[in-house]
Amino acid sequence: MNASAPKDIAALLKEGRTYDVVPTHVLASMNGLEFMQAMIDGKIPAPPITGTMGFLITRVEKGYALAEAIPSFDYYNPIGSVHGGYAATLLDTVLGVSVHTMMEKGQGYTTLEFKISFIKAITKDTGPVRAEGRVLSCGRRAATSEAHLKDANGRLLAHATTTCLVFDLPVKAGS
Repeated sequence: MNASAPKDIAALLKEGRTYDVVPTHVLASMNGLEFMQAMIDGKIPAPPITGTMGFLITRVEKGYALAEAIPSFDYYNPIGSVHGGYAATLLDTVLGVSVHTMMEKGQGYTTLEFKISFIKAITKDTGPVRAEGRVLSCGRRAATSEAHLKDANGRLLAHATTTCLVFDLPVKAGS
């Protein structure tokens, strides 16, 4: 692999990362796309959930987000497959991050509802997976997005939709 080629997800997951929650005043100082790109670039810490669940947000554009992961035995449920919460977490992440990329400085969002459909079981043998989220609509008070979780062969594993509430971030004076 040459130096300019993108690293695969396994290599990226092995790199050291900083995980933390960013203060609201930092979040409010950038638009959503700038904030998410700063996180991908390592200029601000990644959210702790990404370390806990072993996934990375690897690409963002206005209205779009991509997260990548490699399911493992660590995420198995009692019936011998990866827990549905793993897929739900990946999908919820790209649904929200795609909406986040649409936020102006000083705006935030939160999930109002989330619907997921599981299509195919995920196991430790599934290999790398990619969750892609795209905004369908973003207004002053509500945003909707859709997401798909696929394996390396492009097979659909799960899909989801969300509705998010858009609001002004509560930033204290002087913070």
